[in-house]
Amino acid sequence: MMTVRSDLILSESTVRAPIRAPVGKVDIATWLFGLPDAESQRCAPPDHIAAGATTTDDGRPMSINVEMIGTGLVIQHYVGEITEADHCRMVSTSDVFTPYGRTKVQVIWDLSARPVDDGRCEYTNSVVSHPTEEFLVFLKEHDVSFEQAAHERQLASSDHNNRETPLFAASIERAALAK
Repeated sequence: MMTVRSDLILSESTVRAPIRAPVGKVDIATWLFGLPDAESQRCAPPDHIAAGATTTDDGRPMSINVEMIGTGLVIQHYVGEITEADHCRMVSTSDVFTPYGRTKVQVIWDLSARPVDDGRCEYTNSVVSHPTEEFLVFLKEHDVSFEQAAHERQLASSDHNNRETPLFAASIERAALAK
């Protein structure tokens, strides 16, 4: 079992975007687990490489995402802890391929919608990553301080989230209005 250092934050980013549809028409879980690969790629070009949905061995919904975050190729294995129409909390022990080699981090992706008025809602896309013990050893082996790695990851994650959130919101809006 992978040990996660939840007391340490590698990066944290929260971005909000409007959805011009009532919150009652929004279904984030259905959108997320039915998101076509090409639509996922349109939500953060050129960073999003591939996406798909599956289940864990015990039947929990799972979203697999392949994307570039800064200089790292990240393979995310998001398991749904909360999978509701207005809120999904996804947790992944993600493989990260860096210029130094391969390691793992934990990523928590929280997607939610809250009503603004009868015809609009606000989408929130929050991403927090924590190092694993393996990641901390990896940094030490490559003479990289945690502070340096966290700084670089924070810049890359914030940039990525700022670009993908409005596009995710637009995609969720299209799905809601197509109902």
